[in-house]
Amino acid sequence: MDTIGDFLTIIRNAVRAQKESCAASFSKMREGILRILKNTGFIEDFSVGVCPCKGFRHLTVVLRYDEEGRSPIKCIERCSTPGRRLYYGSTEIPRVLNGLGVGVLSTSKGIMRDSEARRKNIGGELICKIW
Repeated sequence: MDTIGDFLTIIRNAVRAQKESCAASFSKMREGILRILKNTGFIEDFSVGVCPCKGFRHLTVVLRYDEEGRSPIKCIERCSTPGRRLYYGSTEIPRVLNGLGVGVLSTSKGIMRDSEARRKNIGGELICKIW
């Protein structure tokens, strides 16, 4: 069970099908990933809602497209998997497309971008890359 991988696949499939939005179940890590995607401009917005039937929280992601219908998300891929964890020190964090993409890390200070982790001198697990 790779819940983060499934979540990234939901976003990838929604972008390829040019959907306006997509939904997934809630977790703090997913919310952290969406916060980074929103701050970097890959998605328009996201919200946390409660399912009226059972009371579970879920995330609704509003995707962003330009005038021609192209998404800023060209590729979103999982790096660290449950079977192969990838940990990097603050000086070893790889750059995604020489800084044009975004790497998402899980650190001791929470979920953050690769550039922010380098600036704060914090290492962690590389969750995914987006460009």
